Amino acid sequence: MEVENHKSLKDYNTFGIDAYAKKFVSIASEKELKTLLSSERKTPIFILGGGSNMLLRNNIEAFVWHINIKGIEILSENDQEVWVEAKAGENWHEFVLYCLQNNYGGVENLSLIPGNVGTAPIQNIGAYGVELKDVFTSCKAIEIDSQEEKEFNLKDCKFGYRDSIFKNEAKGKYIITSVVFKLTKNHHQLHTSYGAIQQQLLTNGVENPTIRDVSEAVIEIRQSKLPNPKELGNSGSFFKNPIITAEKFQEFRLQFPEAPFYEVSPTEFKIPAGWLIEKAGFKGKRYGDAGVHKNQALVLVNYGNATGEEIWELALTIQREVKKLFGIYIEPEVNVI
Repeated sequence: MEVENHKSLKDYNTFGIDAYAKKFVSIASEKELKTLLSSERKTPIFILGGGSNMLLRNNIEAFVWHINIKGIEILSENDQEVWVEAKAGENWHEFVLYCLQNNYGGVENLSLIPGNVGTAPIQNIGAYGVELKDVFTSCKAIEIDSQEEKEFNLKDCKFGYRDSIFKNEAKGKYIITSVVFKLTKNHHQLHTSYGAIQQQLLTNGVENPTIRDVSEAVIEIRQSKLPNPKELGNSGSFFKNPIITAEKFQEFRLQFPEAPFYEVSPTEFKIPAGWLIEKAGFKGKRYGDAGVHKNQALVLVNYGNATGEEIWELALTIQREVKKLFGIYIEPEVNVI
C-alpha cells in the first residue's frame, strides 16, 4: 500500500471536481483494510468507492481510503438460479456485463449505472423498474470501530427508494467489502414496461427480447439522455423523484394535468423530478462551468472547471424554484461532501 499526500481526487469522482485529499491510499484486499483499521484507529477516515454518487464541495482533510478490492465468485447454483459474490471494488457495469456473458438475469435493467459494487447497496441503486434489492441476497462489511466482519441480509439493509441502513443508522460505521446477488439462469423475468424500453426494443427490431437485448436497449436510452462522465463531468441523476401524498397529487394534477406520474401506492404518487426541473426552465441552462444537461434535466454537469460549491449553488437554486412553482421539495440523490 502506498500512502500519498495532497492527492488530487479529480480522477476519483465522476463530477471531475479537482478537490484534494490530505492523505490517500488505495486498498486492494480485506487484509490491507484490516491492517489499516488496526493501525489508524484514531485517524479520521473517508471511504471512497467509485466516486459516482458524490459532490465534493471542499478538499478532504481526512485520510481517504479508496476501496479497490476486486474479484467475482460463484458461491452456489442450481438449475434455475445462481448466487454470485462480487467484491466491493468491482465496477458496477463491468459486473453487469459479466452477468450477461454468463446468461445470468436480474441486473440487465441496471446497465451503465456508474460506480462500484460496494456502494450499490448504500444507495439501493435502481433504474427502469428494477432496484438492487430485487437481486440482493446479502453483503459483507467490516465494522470500523470493532474491526469485526458482519453480514447484512436483505431485511437487515432496510432498503427503500435510493435508501438503506447504510445511509441512516449504520452511516459511517461499516465498510462494505462484497455483495452477494441471486440471479436467474433461465426463464428470466424481463422488465420492459418501464420508461422507453419497449419502444427501444421495437426500434431495434426485437420482438422476443433476451436479457442482453434489454441491456442494450437500456444502454441506448441512457446514452441518448445521459452524458458520459469521462467526457462531461456528472453524477447521473442529481435529485430523487419526489413521492407525494394522494391529496397533494390531486392538487398537483388539477394545476398540471399534463405531468407524468407513477402510482407508488393508493396513497402515494411519484413525480419525475426531471419533468419538474425542465418545466421550471433549467434544462440545458449553463452558469459558468456548472450546468443542467441539455438532454436530461435531472443531470447536473461540470463543463470543465466548475467547483463543487458552484454545482451545489445551482442545485439549491433549482430546489428553490421547483418548490416555489410546484410546492414540491426535490431531495438530492447525490451525497454532498
